[in-house]
Amino acid sequence: MNTIPSIFNQRQITLTVLGGSERISHPLLSSGCLLLNRNGHQLLTHSLEHCIASGFSEIVCVMASKPSAQFDTLVHQFPQVHFIITQETLTAGDMINIGMAQLKTEYVVVLSDALCHQNTIITPMLEKLLCEHNLFCICPRLCALSQESFYDNQLENQPVHFVPDTNKAKFTILPMTSAVDGCPTLYAADWAGIYNRKTYVELGGADYTITSEYWQKLDLFMRAWLWGERVTLSSAFVLIYDTIPAIADTTADRSYLRFYLKNLAPVYDVDHAVIPKTSFFSYKRHASLGLHESLSSFTEARAWTEKNKYRFKTDAALLIENWGK
Repeated sequence: MNTIPSIFNQRQITLTVLGGSERISHPLLSSGCLLLNRNGHQLLTHSLEHCIASGFSEIVCVMASKPSAQFDTLVHQFPQVHFIITQETLTAGDMINIGMAQLKTEYVVVLSDALCHQNTIITPMLEKLLCEHNLFCICPRLCALSQESFYDNQLENQPVHFVPDTNKAKFTILPMTSAVDGCPTLYAADWAGIYNRKTYVELGGADYTITSEYWQKLDLFMRAWLWGERVTLSSAFVLIYDTIPAIADTTADRSYLRFYLKNLAPVYDVDHAVIPKTSFFSYKRHASLGLHESLSSFTEARAWTEKNKYRFKTDAALLIENWGK
């Protein structure tokens, strides 16, 4: 495994930034928009049209793949948008890190190009209501056309409410479709939400060494909760998929091991967190790694926790015990 990053955007990626030749005149919103282009050019044109119509003060579009031959036309069609291109393979977390570094607004709405179905992404009044809470992230309700009635425009709610729990001493997450306004959720479904950009940077952003999108996302949001931040749902903030959403790959691979060491292994003691040396034996037994690799990853995680020990405000066990209180 690569070294656990200790600062935001520690990974240096060669980028090309195109567009942005025109400033957005008379924006309706103070927030910026970070659009993750993950579906090629199939949805991009109308996604950008809806983002511009919503009145964001800045728009950054991070491209997950090499642009097509028609990309130059798109840049000229939307001169207000900064397009970011890289030759490297990016996870969603990498894309968000890049976009957050580019944007300058206090709050950033993060969404994929498949979540720009409606003409107005967010209204000025809703933006004001959401931002006044000053939370790390507020997540929307997500809706999609059901597979059975894809052509009948029948919408069904997607799981957006995620509750941490334990099952036979094993960490688990309970997904729910309910979205009571203001209720806490462990993480943002599909990364969608309105983020406090400064808090995102202070948390260190997404860990690029975690290559599984699912565990990378859980690592960021679990870290936010353990370090004293909050993530909640808004029933008034609604985004609709243009396509049937993909099913997340939750395989407990090596990415899970890093998530475990950074988020489940630390134990909170009075005013700081520590990974006890004695927990190595339990980790080694379940990690399915050789002795040297197990010891190396465990030692690195202990050092990372030691460096950040006073940033922890709780541990996983206490978080689950006190969830919703």
